[in-house]
Amino acid sequence: MTHSSRGLGLQDHTEVLHRISERLAERFTGVFAAETVERYVFESYTALARTATITTYLPATTEHFAADRLTALATSKGISVSEAPEVLFVCVQNAGRSQMAAALLTVESKGSIRVRSAGSMPAAEVDPNVVTVMSEMGLDLTRNYPKPLTDDVVRASDVVITMGCGDSCPIYPGKHYEDWDLPDPAGESLDRIRGIRDAIHERVKALTTSLLEKDQSPA
Repeated sequence: MTHSSRGLGLQDHTEVLHRISERLAERFTGVFAAETVERYVFESYTALARTATITTYLPATTEHFAADRLTALATSKGISVSEAPEVLFVCVQNAGRSQMAAALLTVESKGSIRVRSAGSMPAAEVDPNVVTVMSEMGLDLTRNYPKPLTDDVVRASDVVITMGCGDSCPIYPGKHYEDWDLPDPAGESLDRIRGIRDAIHERVKALTTSLLEKDQSPA
């Protein structure tokens, strides 16, 4: 039997969330106080639970999401210095365009660019048709999940690429912003989504070249 997010609440996962907080507090020892880590874990759970239809994987996705947000927070505060450029893709639902772009950039950059994605109004799951067309390229998005846009990941990013989410992304000085005007794959045919995927891929290739050349240029 599965439980909806309405049927299984925060109180049911409190003990699990405390264990996650302890693991992450140990991981971020000397970087963040245990209270900060715990607050991020509980906030992350609440944010993900708003759109989750199945809560089975919520603790695991919460741990991943909270860890990524804490890493981003450390970067934005200058506590942790990342040599790799950091790119954030933002679309409305984080279920299609931004997920495809993030997966493609991760592959194209061979891990030399730190990639994140988020949604201004995240969906419950990644679009199954998007998962299908990405699997045709050998990219597995079945474990990906839509994430809400948070201030910490924007602050940690060098490049923020919006994809149809309008003015919902906060603007900070010193960051490079681009808007990729591409159709939303939601409700489209597989052929149409393949076209969107390929258009994103071309832009990602150009972005990869640009960022890595800039990163390797002498200061």
